[in-house]
Amino acid sequence: MIDYSNSIISILPPLLALCLAIITRKVLLSLGIGIIVGALALGNWEITNSLAYLKKILLNLIYSDNAINLDKAKILMFLFLLGIFTALLTNSGTNQAFANWAKEKIKSKKQAKLLTVALVLVTFIDDYFHSLAVGTIARPVMDKFKVSRAKLAYLLDSTAAPVCVLTPVSSWGASIIATIAGLLVSYELTNYSAMSAFMQMSLMNYYAIFALLLVIYVAYSSFNLGAMNRLEIEAENQEGEIKLIHGKNQKLPISPLIISILILIFATVSAMIWTGAKELETFSILGAFENTNVNTSLVFGGTLGVISALILTKGKITNYPKTIITGCRSMLGAVLILIFAWLISSVVKDMHTGDYLSQLVAGNIKAQFLPAILFILASLMAFATGTSWGTFGIMLPIAMAIAIKTEPNLVIASMSAVMAGAVCGDHCSPISDTTI
Repeated sequence: MIDYSNSIISILPPLLALCLAIITRKVLLSLGIGIIVGALALGNWEITNSLAYLKKILLNLIYSDNAINLDKAKILMFLFLLGIFTALLTNSGTNQAFANWAKEKIKSKKQAKLLTVALVLVTFIDDYFHSLAVGTIARPVMDKFKVSRAKLAYLLDSTAAPVCVLTPVSSWGASIIATIAGLLVSYELTNYSAMSAFMQMSLMNYYAIFALLLVIYVAYSSFNLGAMNRLEIEAENQEGEIKLIHGKNQKLPISPLIISILILIFATVSAMIWTGAKELETFSILGAFENTNVNTSLVFGGTLGVISALILTKGKITNYPKTIITGCRSMLGAVLILIFAWLISSVVKDMHTGDYLSQLVAGNIKAQFLPAILFILASLMAFATGTSWGTFGIMLPIAMAIAIKTEPNLVIASMSAVMAGAVCGDHCSPISDTTI
């Protein structure tokens, strides 16, 4: 392969992917073009060499160091399991059952808002699941106490992504951990495990942390700004209560929703402790999480979660095969973005993008400003494309490549800045899928 460490061509694949994602808002297409251009450059612009390189990095996803590596396959399996799990609970009507229960138990506007925020502790496994499930549950309760739909939307959006991005037992956490694991291996960083790096990044994710603190304050108080204040006054002055059409499953018990989610969480965390404890001579919780096999634990927890959902929703879903297929399809976009992110990470490493960018940064930008710059870039990209996942896929490899060559001590802070910026831009974007 050609050495591009001193050439501006080294930044062409990620820069092209970034610019196309912003212009076209098609993240998969943009990542794909970036990967192809990188392969052509590394193959000396010859089709045969480029195809051989693409074949090599594709095979490396499942076969490396002369052995089959199932870690990436396990992450993809967990995402599909999570999609199935969400579809089972949604289609069985348990979300609506919980909504009807909450509507009877909540007695004030403050309680209604705090319930909406608190439910993220149950539905944090995925931002889509949170938005759909908590939206169904909280909407009739919020309408009962004349809270505006705009306030409900804010409470939903400002709890979903921040909690998902901070939690390892979520679709976001699993994807980020998988990306981090690949980057740590690529750059031979042995002083971090993927899990410990993720937890440190979460502690530095100040945007997500402050967004959660603010949403709790807003729910507890009557704090409103600008248009939100006007909409809250209009909702308060509205005559009567908004009438909603409830589904036919409104008499279902709420236990399937709660029990199946608790099983998923308990099984995953238990598996994390068990797989980590096997690597220790003297057991400690912190040591177990440091050495845990995240991928295996997520698949174990996800499998038990799906099995429990299947058992608990028995007789409440008319077409199980269709529901399972729908659940898998809901995660297909996330799976493809993750695969493309792994591929462009390989391209960025082999193009020596980090070497070239670090030379530019070293001469023109103080290293301590790197996390702030990456936060702004990630925010702009997520705002323009409407996707946090796509931003992670493109920006995390770039952040690692620059930080490792510029200031290795800022690797965690730089990647955390990308996570924070991706959530910030997603929150602000009018074209974000969760916003829509």
